[in-house]
Amino acid sequence: MVRISNKIAQELGFVGKSKYNNNKVKYQGITFDSKKEFEYYLILKDKEKRGLVFNLKRQVPLEIQPAFTDKTGVKHRAIIYKADFVYTDRLTGKERYIDVKGFRTEGYKLKKKLLAYRNIIIEEV
Repeated sequence: MVRISNKIAQELGFVGKSKYNNNKVKYQGITFDSKKEFEYYLILKDKEKRGLVFNLKRQVPLEIQPAFTDKTGVKHRAIIYKADFVYTDRLTGKERYIDVKGFRTEGYKLKKKLLAYRNIIIEEV
């Protein structure tokens, strides 16, 4: 993995701390939730440039369950998981779902399991 120094990270534009105490990074108008996510983005952009991956997207929402109204009339919001990165691997032709993890919350673990049931495998880096 590519590592950048704190000095360079500051020059790139740290935005501040997130709720999990990560340093947010802003780069070319894109805000990343952590330095680790930003560094992985640089790796993926390099792979994209070399033709190893294509159709690279960030923060892709995946609906686990649609919004609904129950029989008592209570409205429930949709359950959404946002993948940090989604791209197609040129060698396999398969779409890959990536989550740059620092802390695995219980909510994340449940969403990952529900997506795995639908054959959407979240890869953690």
